[in-house]
Amino acid sequence: MNTKTAVRPYQHSDEDAVVDLWARASRQAHPFVEGEGEGERARRLREIYLREADNWVAEEDGAVVGLLGLLGNEVGGLFVAPEAQGRGIGRTLLEHAAALHGGLSLKVYEANARARGFYGAMGFEERGRSTEEETGHPLIVLFRPASPTGPNRAPRPAGPGRD
Repeated sequence: MNTKTAVRPYQHSDEDAVVDLWARASRQAHPFVEGEGEGERARRLREIYLREADNWVAEEDGAVVGLLGLLGNEVGGLFVAPEAQGRGIGRTLLEHAAALHGGLSLKVYEANARARGFYGAMGFEERGRSTEEETGHPLIVLFRPASPTGPNRAPRPAGPGRD
């Protein structure tokens, strides 16, 4: 199936679909976090993060399949529905964030090897480490500089006199 992914601003009507995909993706990515995808963490997603962050959703065939939460140029959260992973949705959302802000930063759990590999492939590099207060789990601080072409600009095509 060749489905086009569309990125659009989060709307309150997306809340149930977004919370469902977040819960499933979080439990899959963070099995080491007690209570992940439910309870207090789900309440904070609904009552704080979906209201205060600059949130974007990825849609395929009218269904919400991804969530990107931005706090300025910091990626506060990137989640893709488990059944939609591996189709470039996370990449599409990150490139959208880069088009908006240029350089990006984020924190990822040290134990989330799959996400660390993904972010490494997307050009992120380690800039530090910390410990998440709430869970006590180690976090890795990652940064990806802005593209030399800058946000919202396509790379220049190759041609005579261009390197």
